[in-house]
Amino acid sequence: MERRNFIKLSLMAGTGILLPTFSYSKTLNLNEIQFSKATHDNNQAQTIIIFMSGGASQLAGNISNIDEIKKASQSDYRYFRSITKTKNNCWQEAGGTQMEKLMENGDMSLFRCCYSKVREANNNKAHGVCTAQNQKGSFDEDSAGIIANLAQILEANNVVNEESVMPFITFAGESIFYAEGKKPLNSYLKPVGLDENLNNPYSRYERDWRYYTAQERKIANYNNREKGFSAALYEEMDTLAQNNNKNGKIKDAFSKRVKLNNFIESIKNSTTPDLGEDAYPVRNVFSKKLETAIKVLVKNKDTKIVTIGTGGLGGWDDHDDARNYVTRMESLFTSLNSAMAHIKAEGKENTINIMVFSEFGRNVNLNSALGWDHGNLQTLYVLGGKGYFNHKGVVGETIMEETGQINRLYLKPKTGSYQFEPLSIASTLYKIYGIENPEILTNNNMPISPLF
Repeated sequence: MERRNFIKLSLMAGTGILLPTFSYSKTLNLNEIQFSKATHDNNQAQTIIIFMSGGASQLAGNISNIDEIKKASQSDYRYFRSITKTKNNCWQEAGGTQMEKLMENGDMSLFRCCYSKVREANNNKAHGVCTAQNQKGSFDEDSAGIIANLAQILEANNVVNEESVMPFITFAGESIFYAEGKKPLNSYLKPVGLDENLNNPYSRYERDWRYYTAQERKIANYNNREKGFSAALYEEMDTLAQNNNKNGKIKDAFSKRVKLNNFIESIKNSTTPDLGEDAYPVRNVFSKKLETAIKVLVKNKDTKIVTIGTGGLGGWDDHDDARNYVTRMESLFTSLNSAMAHIKAEGKENTINIMVFSEFGRNVNLNSALGWDHGNLQTLYVLGGKGYFNHKGVVGETIMEETGQINRLYLKPKTGSYQFEPLSIASTLYKIYGIENPEILTNNNMPISPLF
């Protein structure tokens, strides 16, 4: 990402990104929240949220019903060339080998029954609404985003304040996770936009000489033009700012810029441990984002949550030509396996967790365009966080439902199997950060109990 793109993302002093205006009216009632500082401090939780925009099919993590699906599907599943079951009925060619390795090592829980009864009752399988609900953790249209709520709660309980360094970071640009309610967030609670290369939005030394104005060229150090203005001049500017400005935001901004610049550079110069056979895949933008996100979390205890999209792998709206889904999921879980190895090599497997989910899943009929249409059941993958999560491998069983209509084959939770609404993902996040009654924020949806 070039510097001019950071200007679009980051506010002055790097405290937040510019988000769309949301007309939400509901105000978070902090007096209702029961917060345990002891739980927060004991967990020391840090989270990477990977949101698979477009509605990723659940089949990579669940081909338990594939024999029935093949018989009933509109189109022939041999289109995918090979569908091999792993020990736990994951799709081997679509990341299943890595899933099995993560579960065997006790590093991941795979939930097959993230299913919305509310959406089913309302026949709701639309991208926009489902994305908003999952990223707000609520069915209420006037709710704020999960991370916006969490930010205000942590601030109110003196966990995050103006001195916190980048408590929330996005590698995915704007999202509803950060949407504000009626009460605006303080600027230092808004997410900082970074990219996989950690191009430093706080540095003054990365600007291309070609874009200098004539006046700027006159005062720039020509012999050092590839680094912009001379370091001596910038040091003088910072000193003047501290000496001549009154105490307040301008003076603080200069101070923070230097602090954040040095911090980003220290992360940029840090190295990843030798991961051997688990090394990150080369020439993979998504894996580079993951690697960089983990470097940030390892170096900075102030950062609570990092959000990442799956740019570099592709989108998940596989209505047609779904064959590339297989390679995308393989790339995703190869990267996640490397990320988990990285976290463990840094000794952070008890504190850092990764959650991977989408707005919804897909139906299982392979349609005439050789893709899947919208469904309601998705697979949730939870990695790491061993200090507060009890990983149990695969949780949940499914059945295939035929509706009697062409192109209407769905997986649903088997009767008696553990299932939960997507909003329970938000409730789980709130809980590990010390909120003892998270269900009041998530329409009474409780945390995912097998994790605790």
